[in-house]
Amino acid sequence: MGIGVLSLALVVVVGAVADYYYLGSLIHHKHVSHLQSGSGPENILLIGSTDRCALKVQKVAYGICQNGVTGINSDIVMVLHLNPATGAASLLSIPRDTFIPNARTIYGSANKIDAALVQGPSQLVNAIEEDFAIPINHYVELNFETFANVVDALGGVKMYFPTPVFDAESGLHISFPGCYELNGYHALQVVRARHLQIQTTPGNFNFRSWRQEGQSDIARIRRTHEFLRVLASKISANGLSNPVTDQSLASSVVGSLIVDQNFSESHMVGLAETFAHVNIGNINQLTYPVASVVGGTYLYKGYYYGDVEFPINPTGSSVLQTIFGAAANQDTFTYKPLPAHASFPITVENGSGTSGQAGVIAAGLRAQGFDVVGDGSRTPTGHYTETIVWYGGGAPPASGNWVNPGLQAAETVARRLGGPVTLGYDPAMVTPGALVTVQTGDAASVVPVPVATASTSTTTPASTTSQATSISPVLEPTTPTNQGLQPWDPRPCAPGERQYVDKSP
Repeated sequence: MGIGVLSLALVVVVGAVADYYYLGSLIHHKHVSHLQSGSGPENILLIGSTDRCALKVQKVAYGICQNGVTGINSDIVMVLHLNPATGAASLLSIPRDTFIPNARTIYGSANKIDAALVQGPSQLVNAIEEDFAIPINHYVELNFETFANVVDALGGVKMYFPTPVFDAESGLHISFPGCYELNGYHALQVVRARHLQIQTTPGNFNFRSWRQEGQSDIARIRRTHEFLRVLASKISANGLSNPVTDQSLASSVVGSLIVDQNFSESHMVGLAETFAHVNIGNINQLTYPVASVVGGTYLYKGYYYGDVEFPINPTGSSVLQTIFGAAANQDTFTYKPLPAHASFPITVENGSGTSGQAGVIAAGLRAQGFDVVGDGSRTPTGHYTETIVWYGGGAPPASGNWVNPGLQAAETVARRLGGPVTLGYDPAMVTPGALVTVQTGDAASVVPVPVATASTSTTTPASTTSQATSISPVLEPTTPTNQGLQPWDPRPCAPGERQYVDKSP
């Protein structure tokens, strides 16, 4: 679901200032733990829930709750970063199949990030903070229904499809090229499409035989970002920079909007007023870089998890610094200086089974000034493994800000590691006597320190890239962080172009 429209919701949902107390009374507040507080930049977790049972109107196209479609996942995970001091905004998408160690607290903990929501929003917040070092200040959740209502309240949107496409899962079916007027239901088909088939041979109208697109969720994120740009243009054209001009738009959002207990209506109004000038189409929209495990069914600790993706470094660390405005010597959680390499003990454990790997990684980290006090080995957990930088310390509190020196130390180490890399909070996985334990995975490497910063304990972040790169034959190429449109992707219609209405079921 293209739930990035939540960025829009922050501007419009309570933008009708004269009536905002009434509109605010319609918003559903839910208790969410582990949220960070304080003044300064804010990170708002934007979630698209697949909870069909929460829909007021059941639709076959979405799956019927009474027919057993009761799964709850975060179909889209985005973090909206707002800096009131500068008026700047940026948006980070985390692919739903990203495999992380703290996704759950049940069933072995490790899972895809979208599986965290089954334990509730508090667990999802917890997982993002622990495994990505992203502090979350507020939580906002929408569903299929609300997304469609927003588009309908705008009078629909227009998108040009350069090539016929079909998606059996979302229901999208464009049979000939052209500019289409999409209502909310059909717009939802566009941004939900992650099993897209493309007509590559003109005259072949057997759409079920069309070529299957690769990188399903990554491609969907790309189209979602483009849809947000088109939506932003529609908002601008309607003169909605002052949302008081359209009560119906605000009302369409609040009915199904779920926010955390601390996200007050007055604070929303303050954000709306501060960021009303921001054009969603112009903000930095990046995707956390991942690489899919080849084969489509990942085996981990004896269980199959289907399609999974591993977060990739050092580009991942660089993306976080870019989105959240952290300097090379700052962590992304508190913006405090990272600890010096030699100021804490670490150990390295071979978690991949690759002969001699722990010694190689340990030597590389020692060469960069880290205090590596030992190395060893552990039983690999899967047929292909990611590097996990384990840390301990106090667990995130249910309320109140999380202060954990181990997290800062783990960030420092992770920025020096390449390949499939993630953070992981679990004191039991940290070797006694160490503050951080690196459990190496396949394709693990130590990132060389740039010559310009070789004499310091920090590093210059690598620039984000739009080019896919290969790391291992077991992984698909790393996904681009700033994706360009593919020839078949929908895009804005040209002015004056003939318009068609999507009347597909």
